[in-house]
Formats: sequence, structure tokens, C-alpha cells
Amino acid sequence: MKVIITQEEAVEKGIWPEVMNMFGVDDEDEVWPAEEFILTEEQARKLKLIP
Repeated sequence: MKVIITQEEAVEKGIWPEVMNMFGVDDEDEVWPAEEFILTEEQARKLKLIP
């Protein structure tokens, strides 16, 4: 299973720093609120997005 989360959703859920780390995004990188990140099931569980 894959889980898709946008940058805006990650910020709202307070997990943006973890998503940035998983995908190698730096503070200097340009990221749009609607930009999507595809998480594996394991990553989604680690971020507590799914049980």
C-alpha cells in the first residue's frame, strides 16, 4: 500500500520535519503546498498516519 500526503497536510499534522527528512528536502528547497509525497506503508505507520 502507498499513502500520498501533500506538503500542506504534513504541515497541518505536524509531521513535515519528518517527511522532509525521509525525502531529503532541505529548508532551502522550493516546495509547494499541493506537492505530493508518496509514502510506503512502513513510512506511513512510522508517522502514525495509519494504524
